[in-house]
Amino acid sequence: MPLTPSGRRTAAVLLVGATAVSAVVGARWVAEQLAPVECVFVAADREETFTPEQSANAATIAAVGLQRGLPPRAATIALATAIQESKLRNLRYGDADSQGLFQQRPSQGWGTVEQVTDPVYASNAFYAALEQVPGWQDGVVTEVAQEVQRSAFPEAYADHEQEGRVLASVLTGQEGASTRMGCRLDEPAAPGSAQALADKLAEQLGVTGSVDAGAGSLTLELEDEALAWSAGTWAVSHAEAEEVVTVTVGSRSWDRGADDPLSWADAGSALPSTTVLVEVAG
Repeated sequence: MPLTPSGRRTAAVLLVGATAVSAVVGARWVAEQLAPVECVFVAADREETFTPEQSANAATIAAVGLQRGLPPRAATIALATAIQESKLRNLRYGDADSQGLFQQRPSQGWGTVEQVTDPVYASNAFYAALEQVPGWQDGVVTEVAQEVQRSAFPEAYADHEQEGRVLASVLTGQEGASTRMGCRLDEPAAPGSAQALADKLAEQLGVTGSVDAGAGSLTLELEDEALAWSAGTWAVSHAEAEEVVTVTVGSRSWDRGADDPLSWADAGSALPSTTVLVEVAG
């Protein structure tokens, strides 16, 4: 039966409505698919964005400093230096024989190529040299960095001091429950290993916890809130490499699959503020 004029108008409205809904859903899907893979760190009203690789390296540098018992300022200096030297990438090349995060030169006594391209070794080597600089605790960041690095461009470190401060503040747990950071990542490519995650965290930050291999989780009971947030932000920063899907610190939780993976939501849990729960893909 042919449609009446009224029926045709109704069908047209329904078709337009369906098309509009499809367009909205399609636009949202495209936006989600094209959203950049990135990590964002916010502190002192500044926002800094890095790749997951850069963020994992930054978290390693900060963690090694904390394990050595150094204050957050040490991490600021180290991070500003690594941003200038390598853009927080573990380079296998550089000027002359420079290599790694800090572009350390084996010919200048920093270690072998294998050592200086190991982020944990390189970070420890940097901090060991830093501790030998008189007054590093309150000296000008770029001058202290230059004392360690002996760069041909000594003023360049100053260009990255604020980035270093933001990263250090977040990754050493100084922001506490007010922490604003997160990573927008693709879906996990493979199952993760809670034990491998625990081993890596113990090596870098020096903290240990309880692994539930069946559940794919690591639980840390730590001594203070700052350390808990350092462990939590470390886990998010390493989420791409370690296939981490959720990180909970106290009552707040980061979820890789959330609509806004750059923020922390109410976890709806009663965990103490010093407890961290990390879950990997199964």
